[in-house]
Amino acid sequence: MNTADPSPAEPDPEHADLAAPDHADPDLAAPDHADPEHPAPAPAEADPSGGPSVDPATGPGLLDVLGVAGVVLDAEGRIALWSPQAEELFGYTPSDALGRFAAKLLVDEENLATVLALFEEVMAGTGSWAGAFPVRNKDGTTRLAEFRNMRLEDAEGRRYALGIISDQATLRRMERDLALSMRLVAQSPIGLAVLDTELRYVLVNPALERINGLPAAAHMGRRVHEALPHVDAASIEAAMRDVLSTGRPQLNRFTTGRTPADPDQDHAWSLSLYRLEDPAGRPLGVAASIVDVTEQHKTSMAVALARQRLSLIADASVRIGTTLDLWVTARELGDIAVPQLADLATVDILDAVLTGEHPPGAPTDETVRFRALAVKAARPTPATLAADPVGTIARYDTTRVVTQCVRAARPVLVARVTEAELPSVARDAEAATLLAAAGLHSYLAVPLIARGEVIGALGLQRTDNPLPFDQDDVLLASELAARAAVCIDNARWYQKQRHAALALQRHLLPHSPTPTPGLEIAYRYQPAEAAGEVGGDWFDVIPLPDDKTALVVGDVMGSGINAAATMGQLRTAARTLAELDLDPATVLTRLDHTATGLGHTMATCVIAVYDPHRNRCRIATAGHLPPVRTSPGRPPELLDLPTGAPLGVGGVPFEATALDLDVGDQLVLYTDGLVETRDEDIDIRLQALTALLHDPARPLEETCDLLLAELRQPDGRDDVALLVARTRPVPTASDS
Repeated sequence: MNTADPSPAEPDPEHADLAAPDHADPDLAAPDHADPEHPAPAPAEADPSGGPSVDPATGPGLLDVLGVAGVVLDAEGRIALWSPQAEELFGYTPSDALGRFAAKLLVDEENLATVLALFEEVMAGTGSWAGAFPVRNKDGTTRLAEFRNMRLEDAEGRRYALGIISDQATLRRMERDLALSMRLVAQSPIGLAVLDTELRYVLVNPALERINGLPAAAHMGRRVHEALPHVDAASIEAAMRDVLSTGRPQLNRFTTGRTPADPDQDHAWSLSLYRLEDPAGRPLGVAASIVDVTEQHKTSMAVALARQRLSLIADASVRIGTTLDLWVTARELGDIAVPQLADLATVDILDAVLTGEHPPGAPTDETVRFRALAVKAARPTPATLAADPVGTIARYDTTRVVTQCVRAARPVLVARVTEAELPSVARDAEAATLLAAAGLHSYLAVPLIARGEVIGALGLQRTDNPLPFDQDDVLLASELAARAAVCIDNARWYQKQRHAALALQRHLLPHSPTPTPGLEIAYRYQPAEAAGEVGGDWFDVIPLPDDKTALVVGDVMGSGINAAATMGQLRTAARTLAELDLDPATVLTRLDHTATGLGHTMATCVIAVYDPHRNRCRIATAGHLPPVRTSPGRPPELLDLPTGAPLGVGGVPFEATALDLDVGDQLVLYTDGLVETRDEDIDIRLQALTALLHDPARPLEETCDLLLAELRQPDGRDDVALLVARTRPVPTASDS
């Protein structure tokens, strides 16, 4: 077939004509116009052995996407061959076209002369022709088609004209798409790469050249681990293989590493992977887009670190100071610091602070005595052996970092602990060897300052964490130390108060009640665990004339030293009044007057006066819990007594109740710390008390231990005073 155009370099569609062909140009492709009814043969793929191979799979290929048609004309311009694509492009069937003059069939009359002239040139061998001009379709319409025409010659020397034709609109769209794609790849600020099915680079855009610090030529034919050995190539290539095999893209994969573009700094990238496929769906390789997100990563890391630090501080507010126990509070500080901030933490307090010999302000002595309160490690390590054992006292001079810390009342940071600096951190040469073996490389000492007074130091070590302590760590550790120091100081003061209250309490309580006729006595006093709760409970056993005995148990409302002092006053008054051999109700009346005179004092009390010669007991209560009576052969019972008002209310009468006791009967007097709890009804607790007293023959000491073991709450929030008395025969003169 011949093609004609007034200007072969720039064909004029108004004057160009065709002598025959009827399909599109094969040089460009439009993938959105594939013909499913005429699939092109699948392209051959390389055989791993090195020889050519044929892929038996079929599907639309690039030429089918372009809709390329082929037409052959004989030397006279008749159509000799007509492809199915030509029929699709122009509408003429083979029976319509074969044997007919192409020019008359496909070219308008006004373009006929031009087309014939071009056909003659092609057949004369003066050259091929390429261009675009209108072709008449079977339906009478005209469409622009791109032509490539050339002369063919068979073995007998016969000449033919071959026309390869494509729809011009399809071709132009493909050209635009290709140009746009290449511009996007070349000018995109995002790094782009294409790798073949062997995961070797075949395309790298300029942006990726800049990101990787390598020219495109240094990428070509190499795998990721070969081109970039200092990135996480194993993970990246595994992801590529997964995308290649499954076809599922992987978007925004986060990866870090170093490239020749910046070999001394870690960078972070967001990587997205897609599988590239031919029109038949066969994988051609993997496309990758890479965005440098180092700054965003640094920002997000900084935000995450800030949140972690805030969370740690908030956690410290909850977890430090849960008790008023000095040692527990120190351990809580260590638990917070490890492992979030350090691999090992030590908490030491100035021994002078504990003994009360510490003057206000930071210590100024050349040597400072520390008492170790806590050592916390993230894992077993020789560094724990290098720390001062908990409870021991150590004396350090000014060469020690911890001494410098408390003397200056400011943190001391040794960001990089060298061999020469180990002696200033360790307690002795042996400890320095242990710290070196543990891998200590960074150390931080922070003073514990409470109410303007340095009370100790927090020591932090890093052995496993490769990062040295920095100024942000100093600020965080200082915040933790400041919060913990107040809790430790509170525990210290409460401990001192507890010791003082206990000392006063024990001094005021009877140490060993005098044996009394007709009674066997056992008693217990247990102070509250918390320092502020100690002080208000008491018991007493008072010998009276005629072998009588007064049993007293009381509980001053309130706690601490003031409650203990008030208890001492009331106990003394009760003993003095009882020794006058007054009736229990009268004793309570006068005690009420005494309590009123003390001001804002209230207390509960129960007094029982036992006469062994008459086996008679008179009991009166002032707002106190009822005693329990046990008798052989009968169940224990709570005595039903007039309750009365607590002492200190003033002007309320009290009433005594007479009770006959048999030999072997028991009276159990107690304070509310034995039976009251926050989560159980008092009636249930009193039932539990009586149930434990089912054996009146049990030795009294065992009874006391049993009641405390079963009823005393583990937290010990209140004092407990317990007095158990069992009647026994009174010796007579004949017995002696």
